[in-house]
Amino acid sequence: MLAFLAANIGTILVEAALLAVVLLIIAKLIRDKRQGKHTCSGSCGGCSGCGGGCHSPKRE
Repeated sequence: MLAFLAANIGTILVEAALLAVVLLIIAKLIRDKRQGKHTCSGSCGGCSGCGGGCHSPKRE
């Protein structure tokens, strides 16, 4: 087991770093969604994600 870890430490560290980045991105997306932020920044001019309609203002 120790030999396997020693032989693959570089791969394990890179995979752990990539997994951390992906988890941080997902957490940011969830946090933004809960706060009512939109991926198109609410500027609805040329956003294909919101179908050309405008977002309702966030209620305080």
